[in-house]
Amino acid sequence: QVQLVESGGGLVQAGDSLTLSCAVTGRTASHYAMGWFRQAPGKEREFVAAMSWSTGNSYVGDSVEGRFTIYRETAKHTVPLQMNRVIPEDTAVYYCAARPGVRVSTYAWEYVYWGQGTQVSVSS
Repeated sequence: QVQLVESGGGLVQAGDSLTLSCAVTGRTASHYAMGWFRQAPGKEREFVAAMSWSTGNSYVGDSVEGRFTIYRETAKHTVPLQMNRVIPEDTAVYYCAARPGVRVSTYAWEYVYWGQGTQVSVSS
């Protein structure tokens, strides 16, 4: 089993940068693919970014491409989400998720483990 804890959320202004972190504990992280999703009030959960811990292959969603980056910090067992040039539409609760295997997925239903979420609010 894997435990995920997000941190780093907060209130920022449009154009700022923010880094979220997902701490991974439990089973070996290299056995999992990791993802970041977000959910704004009244909207469905949206794919943000994902990567395979073992291969390093990554993918980001269209709405954040060129602004957000997902990467791994192997020694720290964390998966940060670097958010640059944020916009008000990025306001949401951000969730870290993990699924067994190396394949990256953009579908929330394929992820087995979820963190509790961290709120990001972007003011204009």
